[in-house]
Amino acid sequence: MNWIFEPWPWYFSGPMIAFIMFLLIMVGKNFGMSSNLRTLCTICGAGNKSDFFKFDWKSQKWNLIVVIGTIIGGFIGSYFLNADTAVTINSDTISNLKSLGFESAGTAYLPTELFDNGALLSIKNVFVLVIGGLLIGFGARYAGGCTSGHAISGLSNLQLPSLIAVIGFFIGGLTMIHFIFPIIF
Repeated sequence: MNWIFEPWPWYFSGPMIAFIMFLLIMVGKNFGMSSNLRTLCTICGAGNKSDFFKFDWKSQKWNLIVVIGTIIGGFIGSYFLNADTAVTINSDTISNLKSLGFESAGTAYLPTELFDNGALLSIKNVFVLVIGGLLIGFGARYAGGCTSGHAISGLSNLQLPSLIAVIGFFIGGLTMIHFIFPIIF
């Protein structure tokens, strides 16, 4: 029973992801989380304000099940299958994060300095989260999908635009963490 509380190895989780993608390809579906936001906005009536949200959202009901499953799976994994709340990261990374003011580095799954309820009282944190959310939303729309859609679904279908998008995601992530993140914090 102890195996449940340990991270599952790549040789189990990787083939499971590949199996799910195979099933989606066989039924002609594309996986991606950002498309669910469009579906949710359409359900809430955004189609009355923008033509982008005018589409048959009922054809995407299956993808909303993915969101519900992700939320439920994350809850179960976090509260029932997790023996430790810390992520094992390199000691140099912990030192670097602590020098930037992240004292929870190495002891918490998410940095409490950003994601704790008290962090919402900081104008700087709220500003960073709002601007980051807007940039991610714009980027996902501009790229025609999010990291999960391009990196998992698009690359599974051997789509060149997805390969270009994934390369862009990595370049953006590396630029952010090495150049912009130290300036912000």
